[in-house]
Amino acid sequence: MISVIIVNYNKKDLLRQCLDSVRGQGFQDIETFVVDNASIDGSVEMVAMYYSEARLIRNTANLLFCKAQNQGIDAAKGSFILCLNNDCVLDKDYLKEAITAIGLDARIGMVSGKIFRMDRKTIDSTGLFLGRNRKPVERGYNREDKGQYEEPGYVFGASGSCMFLRKDMLKDARDSHGYFDERFGMYYEDMDLCWRAQKKGWKAYYAPKAIAYHVRSGTAAGGKVLRNSVFLSLPIELKKRYIRNRYACMSKNDSLGGVLLNLPFILCYEIKILIYRLFCQKTLDRACKT
Repeated sequence: MISVIIVNYNKKDLLRQCLDSVRGQGFQDIETFVVDNASIDGSVEMVAMYYSEARLIRNTANLLFCKAQNQGIDAAKGSFILCLNNDCVLDKDYLKEAITAIGLDARIGMVSGKIFRMDRKTIDSTGLFLGRNRKPVERGYNREDKGQYEEPGYVFGASGSCMFLRKDMLKDARDSHGYFDERFGMYYEDMDLCWRAQKKGWKAYYAPKAIAYHVRSGTAAGGKVLRNSVFLSLPIELKKRYIRNRYACMSKNDSLGGVLLNLPFILCYEIKILIYRLFCQKTLDRACKT
C-alpha cells in the first residue's frame, strides 16, 4: 500500500486539484490523508463532502509542515509514503512509476520524479542536491525541458513538494525530533531528512517517468515573487526561519571536513546574506508589498 499524505492550510482550490490527481492514479492500492492545519477557507468541509476516501486529521492550530506531516506518517499503514504538497498535481502514472523505481534496490529509500511547473514545460526539480554553499539545489530548476533530464539514476534526495519514501527508511532515519525535524517547521526539512538518510546508507533515485506538476511557492506565505527569488518575497519572520534552518541543517548533518572543504562557498553565501541584511532588506520588503 502507498499512503499519500497532504498537509493543507487554507488552500482549498489547490487541494481540490491535488486530490483529483491522487484519485485518478492508475495504481489503486492507496490510502489518502489530508492533515489540515486549522483552515478557515472551507477546505475541511470540501474534503468531507467530496473526497470520502480521504482520512481527515484536523488540527486546531497551524502546526506548520513538519509536525503535520509527521502526524500523517504516524497514522499511515502503507509500506511507502508519498509526502505531497497541496500545490502539486500528479500525472496519472506517477505512483506506478515511483514504486517501480523504488523497487530497483532495497537500499533506495526515496524517489524523486520529474517535477514541472504548471506550464508543463518549465522544470521545477529533477532531484535534490547538496550545494557546496550548503543550500539545497533543485536540479534543472527554472529551465525549459528539452529532454536533458531523461536519464534515470541516483541523486542526493527528493524535493519535499513531492517526496516518495520507503517507510522503513523513515523509521531508520527518524531522530528525537521526528521524521521531519519539527523544530524546523518549514524550510530545509527535506534537505535535513535526505542528508540523514544518506548518512544511514540509504539511496535516492530519480525516475523521469514519474511526473508531477508544482505551483512553486503556492503553499508558502508571502507576497509577490521578486526577481525570481521565493526567498525575497517572504515576510521577515519566514526569512529568519529560512536562514536559521540552514544553520540547523548544517549543524546536525555536516562534518568538520565537509565544512572546511567547502568553506569558500559557505563564506561567499554568508557575505551575500550579510549584504542583504545590511543594505537591501528594507527596500526589498517595501517592494514586495507593492
